[in-house]
Amino acid sequence: MKKHFWKMQGIGNDYIYFDCFDWFPSEPGAIAEKLSDRHFSVGGDGVVYICRSEVADGRMRMFNADGSEGKMCGNAIRCIGKFLYEIKGIRKDVLTVETESGVKTLSLSAQDGAVACVRVDMGAAELRPAHIPARFAGERAVGVPLDVEGKQYSVTCVSMGNPHCVTFVDDPYALDLQKIGSAFEHHAAFPERVNTEFVHVDGKNELTMRVWERGSGETWACGTGACASAVAAVLNGYCGMGEDVTVHLRGGDLIIRVTKDAVYMTGPAAYAFEGEVNI
Repeated sequence: MKKHFWKMQGIGNDYIYFDCFDWFPSEPGAIAEKLSDRHFSVGGDGVVYICRSEVADGRMRMFNADGSEGKMCGNAIRCIGKFLYEIKGIRKDVLTVETESGVKTLSLSAQDGAVACVRVDMGAAELRPAHIPARFAGERAVGVPLDVEGKQYSVTCVSMGNPHCVTFVDDPYALDLQKIGSAFEHHAAFPERVNTEFVHVDGKNELTMRVWERGSGETWACGTGACASAVAAVLNGYCGMGEDVTVHLRGGDLIIRVTKDAVYMTGPAAYAFEGEVNI
């Protein structure tokens, strides 16, 4: 059967979106794996199914390019806010979206019926290793050593609804990310694999980040990764609590604010194109 899709992106983190208020595929992961192929299909970092919710304005089911399901995606949820407002006609300045890691609250900046920017309350960062999950002792894994491919890194582990490992480096773009990113993702310290952020501290409350996402490889941006990087930067004394932190990614910038109770992410959401595909 043919189904309409929307291709949307948040600073280059691009997904294929389906309106699933009235249907849901029997093999969502297989569809994501097939459609994400950039050479033989639509192409993207994965597929997002926008569903009905009994507890929120909509529900997000997100599948990575390898067909595995993710619990949360910061860039995708901003696009969902735009979709619910513009396509589904839920014209509210504040929307809620149910995810596999809880209900998130979105504040939309709309003008003339179009949403350009979305601020997301991402909830509190989880730092307990057992809940990330990450195999480290103690109540937190902040600035702890980790041996990867024979080299020792200082890492900070954070969950933003999905697991992240943040390491601060001199130059993220000098790394062989295909090699080192995969090694981090499949490291024995991370029983459910991990997203890894390689971060340079540019200055006060300013970071440059390169990301390797589990199930997708390097992407141009990662919203939860930017949040995790800002949390790690605050915990390691590089950035200020309760202050706006600018995170530069390959696809653009996100503004992250870390507080004692929550992490807030602000960034754009945009359409690329739409079409039909055989499911």
